[in-house]
Amino acid sequence: MSPLLASVTTVVDRWRARDRAEETAHAGFVEALRDHGQAALERSGPPTHVTASAFVFDEDAAHVLLCFHGKGRFWVQPGGHLEAGDTSVEGAALRELQEETGVSPTLLQGIAVADLDHHTLGGGFGRCASHLDIGVVARVSDPTAPLVVSDESDAVAWWPVAALPPDSAPGLSDRLARVLAAR
Repeated sequence: MSPLLASVTTVVDRWRARDRAEETAHAGFVEALRDHGQAALERSGPPTHVTASAFVFDEDAAHVLLCFHGKGRFWVQPGGHLEAGDTSVEGAALRELQEETGVSPTLLQGIAVADLDHHTLGGGFGRCASHLDIGVVARVSDPTAPLVVSDESDAVAWWPVAALPPDSAPGLSDRLARVLAAR
């Protein structure tokens, strides 16, 4: 078993759902890992596969860092597909965070897995039908650090948790509430 598959399996095995949405998501993770093993972690694997994302907040959790996703055309937390060099879910989420926003993992505190989510994708995502996303939460020590916009996004910005942009990803508000409750 690869270190990344071991990391994902441990997260899924230890997860305790807090609501019906998380129960349903958890069942999707269990099914994908049972049916596809390592392939469930790969973009080239089944159309439903595991991804990792990072919910990054300022010190008092009043603001969250979001990207305007180029394919999806919505504001969402940084994240994406797992890669061959990733050895843990947390590491994959932090790699995606740095690639998509420029925020260095060295600026983060309180890094922990806080969310399991299964969401469907639109036609703009190619062969990907849905993602089984593991959300990692962290606080940034310096929210004034310069941000970088990647090729995958049109913008990166801090948004008030209480006033998310109207063109946010479907379900983002509910996920943020679960993540903040887990903090």
